[in-house]
Amino acid sequence: MRKSLQSPRSAVTALLVVASLALAGCSGDDDASAEPETVETTHLDGTVEEVEVPEEPQTWPLTGLEVPDDGSAETRHPVIVTKMDNTPSSSPQMGLSHADLVVEELVEGGITRLAAFFYSDIPGTVGPVRSMRASDIGIVTPVRASIVTSGAANITLSRINGAGITHYGEGYKGFFRESSRSAPYNLMADLKEVASTIKQKMSRPEDYLPWGTADDLPKGPKAASIDADFGNHTTTWQYADGRYHNTNSYAPEDDQFPADTVLVLRVQVGDAGYRDPAGYPVPETKLVGQGAAVLFHAGRAVRGTWSKNNLTSPIKLSTKKGDLTVPAGRVWIELVPAADGDVTWTK
Repeated sequence: MRKSLQSPRSAVTALLVVASLALAGCSGDDDASAEPETVETTHLDGTVEEVEVPEEPQTWPLTGLEVPDDGSAETRHPVIVTKMDNTPSSSPQMGLSHADLVVEELVEGGITRLAAFFYSDIPGTVGPVRSMRASDIGIVTPVRASIVTSGAANITLSRINGAGITHYGEGYKGFFRESSRSAPYNLMADLKEVASTIKQKMSRPEDYLPWGTADDLPKGPKAASIDADFGNHTTTWQYADGRYHNTNSYAPEDDQFPADTVLVLRVQVGDAGYRDPAGYPVPETKLVGQGAAVLFHAGRAVRGTWSKNNLTSPIKLSTKKGDLTVPAGRVWIELVPAADGDVTWTK
């Protein structure tokens, strides 16, 4: 039985009697103008009081963290994924500290590129902005994200468009070339400007990961130092002060992604069917099916497996004992090639 708010004079003696239950917006309409759920309560003195029923805590789909109830949350936009360069030429990367989640994926030449997800916090300038890959279809579609990009090869554009993914590039509001950088590493985007052009009422996306708490995790071995090897690039992490720090990040110290968790998924990699301008074959990460996973949190490693039924479905995690959840927080996902990559860690 729900407890009611009681008037001072009946606070001690009043008994709660639920007289009726009024559900506002019971038509199923998700319109923001729908009235909150209320209950009418009758006190012993005959007074009737209408009490608003507290809503269940809402959480962000990309972090699992609670949405503030002070009205500051702005969600009238889709999830915006920015494709960012991840080579020394990208230095300094901008905007990563505002991202909810980051996915690091293999591109040609054994190097990597970042898909930085922005939803709860839309910053100003981010970049350098680079091109899309077919791998991005499986990465962004589970949350119906739009992509901020410098473009893509025609074969990739055809597949991206066929998947129904909205993308924005140079020529749209918010994009500019930074004069202090060299092309093609000088394309930047003001995400606030980009978001202003696509502002609309959006329904909440599905959770990107199965969120839980640290108490839900099995106790794995200590893992303070992590190396995610993609071939010609290794991303290194060090656990300190309650978070994982990317020790070879190209972002300035005050703008790095504050990872609460590093999630490594071992993935199959195929051939995208074309070569880049330098002649390298373009790989395509297959974020579908299943594979080995290692979840790093609070300085420990938990081994498991990941699965994804199709490109649009969310990622599921499990161990031999059952489902595996990710502690709510900000997560960096490493899509490490199963065949030619590796992940190692030490105490």
